[in-house]
Amino acid sequence: MAKVGYIYNVPHCDGIENDKEWMRQYGCIQIVEEASELEASRPGWKQLIASLDRGDELVLSKFSNAIRGTRELATLLEMCRIKVIRLISINDRIDSKGILFPETTVSQVLEMFGSIPGEVASLRTTSIHMQKLQKNLTPAKALKTEPKEDREKTIVSMYNNGHSIDDIWAVSGFKSRSSIFRVLNLHGVTLNRGKFSGPLGKRKNKDENELI
Repeated sequence: MAKVGYIYNVPHCDGIENDKEWMRQYGCIQIVEEASELEASRPGWKQLIASLDRGDELVLSKFSNAIRGTRELATLLEMCRIKVIRLISINDRIDSKGILFPETTVSQVLEMFGSIPGEVASLRTTSIHMQKLQKNLTPAKALKTEPKEDREKTIVSMYNNGHSIDDIWAVSGFKSRSSIFRVLNLHGVTLNRGKFSGPLGKRKNKDENELI
């Protein structure tokens, strides 16, 4: 009865190393890391699913990190039911045995399932964008050429998918990090990583004009 982990490795995602450490501490004998450029075919995920035996445990970073929609979710849950596989999602705080995260409610699980399509779309957008930047595109120009609304959506998406403030700033086209905070504040994002946490305070007006 093996414990196996899976992570779709989005470039510059802050939480990946923490999730891998969680899996190691939990006792996973193998952690499959899928490269972002293999997002379309995902051979690692397919091979992992095919190799699971009855009674194994599958540990995910997050459901939206592993599957690509509600149809795949239904297929995964059915397979786990048939093979009696314990399914654990670290960041969704879900354990199919109800042991690790007893505080998680049914309503929270249903809310998570409902949010999967949006999270998957956001993850794909961010991943594709980062791949383009890695192909020697000038980061500042990559976002600078986007309409203001699209640029702000990209910034929010990158933050929600685990990218650091410095990574976002590097590709944003803004002159200072404070403009990143201004955009996140404008869209009601609560900072939740590192030394930046809690609700954002009101920014000074001088930041409003820091676009390049």
